[in-house]
Amino acid sequence: MCRSIKTLRPPAIPEKATEEEIRAAALQYVRKVSGFRAPAAHNQEVFEAAVEAIAEATRDLLDGLQVRGATATAAATASAAV
Repeated sequence: MCRSIKTLRPPAIPEKATEEEIRAAALQYVRKVSGFRAPAAHNQEVFEAAVEAIAEATRDLLDGLQVRGATATAAATASAAV
């Protein structure tokens, strides 16, 4: 597991993951799997396409997940802040 990829769903983070967080996780994944921190010029296009595909899959996953107790946790956090 990539240690620098963090959990992007509640309750690990208080709100919906940002595009920046999703893209950073996708980039870390592609770097880990490919073994390249930065691709050579001849691999740049496929590297970026992979990052975009992983980011899209991550958005779909996060949008589709149903986290038990997330609504109750969010409500409790909101009421505690008041």
